[in-house]
Amino acid sequence: MSFFKKLKEKFVLEPHEVEEKEKENEQLKESLKHNYEPESKPSTDLEGETETPEENELIDQQVDVGHGDQAYEADSTVLPDKTGEEAGEKENIASKFKKGLAKTRDSFTSKINDLVAKYRTVDEDFFEELEEVLISADVGVNAVMEMIEELEMEVKRRNIKDTVQVKEVISEKLVELYYGEEMEADIEELATNSDGLTIYLFVGVNGVGKTTTIGKLAHQLKADGKKVTLAAGDTFRAGAIDQLDEWGKRAGVNVIKHNEGSDPAAVIYDGIQSAKSKGADVLICDTAGRLQNKVNLMNELSKVKRVIEREIPGAPHEVLLVLDATTGQNAMSQAKTFSEATDVSGIVLTKLDGTAKGGIVLAIRNELRIPVKLVGLGEKVTDLETFDANAFVYGLFADMIEEQETEQGEL
Repeated sequence: MSFFKKLKEKFVLEPHEVEEKEKENEQLKESLKHNYEPESKPSTDLEGETETPEENELIDQQVDVGHGDQAYEADSTVLPDKTGEEAGEKENIASKFKKGLAKTRDSFTSKINDLVAKYRTVDEDFFEELEEVLISADVGVNAVMEMIEELEMEVKRRNIKDTVQVKEVISEKLVELYYGEEMEADIEELATNSDGLTIYLFVGVNGVGKTTTIGKLAHQLKADGKKVTLAAGDTFRAGAIDQLDEWGKRAGVNVIKHNEGSDPAAVIYDGIQSAKSKGADVLICDTAGRLQNKVNLMNELSKVKRVIEREIPGAPHEVLLVLDATTGQNAMSQAKTFSEATDVSGIVLTKLDGTAKGGIVLAIRNELRIPVKLVGLGEKVTDLETFDANAFVYGLFADMIEEQETEQGEL
C-alpha cells in the first residue's frame, strides 16, 4: 500500500464510513444508558469554581468555546453527549492540519511540483534542488542533510527513476525523521500523574502566546472532565495576571494569583496547596517570559521548578516551552536557551497556521530531540491540537494526495 493511501486511511473517513460510525456510537450510547441509571444528575459545577453565562462567552470575537461549556466529574455516571464526535474525530484532525498548514503547503507543495516538473529522472541535481526546498521550509540544515542521505538510499533500494514517485518517499521520510526509533504514543501525549496532582510548567518569552495556550489547554482539560487550577506565576509582565485570570473565568477554572511583582515561587506554592485542597487533577503554572536579564530569568525558573519538585515528587510532569512558529530559526535559539535552564520536556508551537515555514517542527525535533507536544492551528479555543507527525505530513501533502486519487480514479 502506498504511503499516501495509508495517510488517507489513517485520517480521513469516507461519508458512508462516518454514517456507519455514528450508528455504532448511538448503539453503544443506548447500551451504556441501560447499564447506568443514576437517580439524579450530579452537579457539573466544580468546587471553588464559578460559571456564569458571561464567563462562558468568547475571549474575543475569534475564540469559539465549542462544546466545553459543561464539565463532568471524572467518576460521574452521567455520560457526556458526544454523538458523532468520535465518528468525525479523524476528519476533524485531518481538516485542522490541512487548513492550519495551508501557507506552508502552498509554498512547499508548489516548489516540490515545480521540481518534479523540471526533472524527469531522479539524479544528483534533483536532490540538490530538493535540499534547497527543504531548507527554505525551515526543516533545518542538519535535518535536511540526514533526510537527503536516507532519501537517496531509499530511491536506490526501490529503484525509483521517475521523480513523481519520489513525492511519497519524501512524505514517508519526513515522518521517520520526526519519530526516529521512538514509539509515537510515547512522545505525543502529555505526561500525567496517575497517583495525584499533575503539574504542567509553561515557559517561554513574551508574545509567543503562552498565556493564551494555557487558557486553551485549561478549557480542553475541563471539557474532558478534569478539575483544573491555574497559577499566575508571571508576576513581572504588566497585565499578565489579569490576562490569565480572564482566561480562568472563561474556562470556569480556579486561578491562584498574587499582586504584580510578587515572588513567582510563592504563587506556584500557593497554587499547589490550593489544587491539593480542592482535589484538582491538573495544575497549570504560568511563568515570566522576561526579566532584567537572562540570568535573572533562568534563576527564577530554576527556583520555581525546585518548589514544585519539593511539594510534588516527580513534578513538574511536563515543562512545556511555548514557541512562535512564525519566528522560524529564532525559535530554535529560544529552545536551546530554555532547555538548558529548565529541562524542557516538550514544545508547544503556536501560530503554525500563520507561517509558510512549518518545517521548523522537524528542525526542533531533529536538533534538540525535544518532541512537539501541542500545536496551535488557529485562533479558536478548539484549535490547540496534540501534535501528530503523520497528521502534520498529511497537512503538507494533502493536495498531492487528492491529486493522486483523482488521477487514479480517471484510469
